[in-house]
Amino acid sequence: MKRTLIAAALAASALTLPAAHATDFDVEITNLTNGIYFTPFLAAAHPAGTNLFVTGQPASANLQAMAEGGSIDGLVDDVTALGATFVANPASGLLPPAASTTFTLNTDGTTNDRLTIVAMLLPTNDAFAGLNAIEIPTEPGTYVYDVPAYDAGTEANDELLTGGGAPGAPGMPADPGGLTGTNGTGAATADTNTNVHIHRGALGDSDATGGSSDLDNRVHRWLNPVVRVTLTVR
Repeated sequence: MKRTLIAAALAASALTLPAAHATDFDVEITNLTNGIYFTPFLAAAHPAGTNLFVTGQPASANLQAMAEGGSIDGLVDDVTALGATFVANPASGLLPPAASTTFTLNTDGTTNDRLTIVAMLLPTNDAFAGLNAIEIPTEPGTYVYDVPAYDAGTEANDELLTGGGAPGAPGMPADPGGLTGTNGTGAATADTNTNVHIHRGALGDSDATGGSSDLDNRVHRWLNPVVRVTLTVR
């Protein structure tokens, strides 16, 4: 009888617990580079224990498609399957150097309490900016994160502008700034680390019609961090 009363009391108290509230927060993404553009971003609030990428592990096919060609379609499918709240392409296209884009997300109660943000760097072979499953703050305030670029490990960093952007197709898809050279011989012939890892940065050269790279080291050189993410929790 006593156990029955305790169980009934616990059930009644559970019914009176306050519902979980979503954390609303504003997101600002700022391009910190001199001559790099970012393909459409994907920002997702998702459950703990889930990731779009893991350093030291091979990239998924959907991450590869984003890192080599800028397509976030497959990753959108991934976060949708997780029940994530997300914003795709908040800048409505490319994010140029020194530019910012802002949008709003929420954690959808207590479930989606991790934040991931990804986008490809152009012109590169398979570099992407990655804020990787950080815990979303719940206390009101402003939180700033400087975000590095990762190498997906899926393609050699030859730094050749070939229009290649499909997974497995060598070369860089495009230079939105139109400042690359031609006739490079290739800055790298193989990727010895085929897992996701911190990117070495662009090498480039100063020969616009030859050399080892089609990148201009006076324009396209970059070091980490490449993006700044500012969260404002209301």
